[in-house]
Amino acid sequence: MRHKNNPADLAGHSLLLPARRRFVRNAGLLALGASPLAALAAKPADGVTLADGPRPLVRYPGKRPLVRVSTRPPHLETPFAAFNEGPITANDAFFVRYHLANIPLSVDLATYRLTIGGHVNKPLRLSLDELKRLADPVEVVAVNQCSGNSRGFSEPRVFGAQLANGAMGNARWTGVPLRKVLEHAGVKAGAKVVTFNGLDTPVLPSTPDFRKSLDIAHAMNGEPMLAWGMNGADLPLLNGYPLKLVVPGYFGTYWIKHLSEIEVLDRPFEGHDAFFMTKGYRVPDNDCQCVAPGTPASKTRPISTLAVRSFIISVGAGGVLPAGRTVELKGIAFDGGSGIRTVEVSVDGGHNWQAATLGQDLGRFSFRAWQLPVKFARKGPAVLMVRATSGQDEVQPAMANWNPAGYRRNVIESTPVTIA
Repeated sequence: MRHKNNPADLAGHSLLLPARRRFVRNAGLLALGASPLAALAAKPADGVTLADGPRPLVRYPGKRPLVRVSTRPPHLETPFAAFNEGPITANDAFFVRYHLANIPLSVDLATYRLTIGGHVNKPLRLSLDELKRLADPVEVVAVNQCSGNSRGFSEPRVFGAQLANGAMGNARWTGVPLRKVLEHAGVKAGAKVVTFNGLDTPVLPSTPDFRKSLDIAHAMNGEPMLAWGMNGADLPLLNGYPLKLVVPGYFGTYWIKHLSEIEVLDRPFEGHDAFFMTKGYRVPDNDCQCVAPGTPASKTRPISTLAVRSFIISVGAGGVLPAGRTVELKGIAFDGGSGIRTVEVSVDGGHNWQAATLGQDLGRFSFRAWQLPVKFARKGPAVLMVRATSGQDEVQPAMANWNPAGYRRNVIESTPVTIA
């Protein structure tokens, strides 16, 4: 399934196009800082600068220039301006997040198989074509957001990749419901958990593999899906080709890329293989999933659903807007699946709020576009703010919640601009 190419040997080569059932894409992108890809980095000013320094824009195979967070494993943010192109995030602009450095450099569909085993009546070993014939395809528009999106704004600063706001994206995913596949395998009575693994692997034996799990009830509720399509095309290699677990409403840590193994368990998922469930990606076990800044959590639970969020996307911090003329502010809002009820905007630093008009509803897991025409009477500095309320009445907090991992940030966003 995985070729043994040396990443450094592949650096700088052009991508090969799909040929019949074989899909090959080069991955010179892994050749550390020595790769010729490093020459594609733009000036640091073109990217993002946070507490740990500047992040340049870099171009990876199949992607437009994205903000580089790390090289090995690849970790790339979407430049925030890309979200102003519409509520669907383009495939070439979609963020990239890996945990393990040994990622697939190519995938051969002639040999690729998805295995389904464990506590089932009929273990399966499916090619992608066989999976596609297993059930009628379905589509869902859903946000994939990294758990640590916006972590770089945490105060006090927390450990981990210092991300800005670009570790998220919204796409139309095509595939089959996970439930249909599990039903075909025949889940036995007493099943408790379903685990998922992909083709990426650790460099060192001591490093845990990146495996995630869902409770059996969640796995069988019809929402999680096995997706091979993204916005009407094959998944990009860097976003999980040929198959990705899509868990609408849940953070991206569950969205396993290059999905190759599904196992049903009749016991809790524990031990070395369960590190990213039992040790990593956990939040304080309380209503706000937060603690006092700088303090540890006495009890934790796995992170799960997205918090309600909203952003202004038509103008960025430091932007200039005209005085005395109507300007249409635009943005996006989303939550973990109850949908967006209202979006409100303030142009005076939070003193007064106006209701924005919501755009087309692409589904309860999707970005929801919003817009609001405004007119500024005076020149000078102004602070724009936006807050969303979800369908289950969750409202963004005025003060940022804090937890030791910097997860699930959803404070009301402020955008300083100049009116001229």
